[in-house]
Amino acid sequence: MRYEIVLTDTAKEHYKTLTARWQAVVRDGMEAHLRHEPTKVSRSRIKRLRDMAHPEYRLRLDEYRVFYDVEAERVTVLAIVPKTDTEAWLREHGETA
Repeated sequence: MRYEIVLTDTAKEHYKTLTARWQAVVRDGMEAHLRHEPTKVSRSRIKRLRDMAHPEYRLRLDEYRVFYDVEAERVTVLAIVPKTDTEAWLREHGETA
């Protein structure tokens, strides 16, 4: 099944602040991992976030983390966050289950 990838306004702003190199890494990573199997958990890339209702998943792409939710055939990217800011972002924006 092919999923539609939608970026929230926040995710779009985060994406725009990245350098061209990192934009390419993030764009290619989202296409490779979120387009067809966004819920396929792996040890190295995709993680389902425990005790979190929102966001549900995290995609690891080198120095960046992509937080997203999956609904039906749509992947909603909520944020693209540097690894160093991940915990702070989750405390501020995450919703526990």
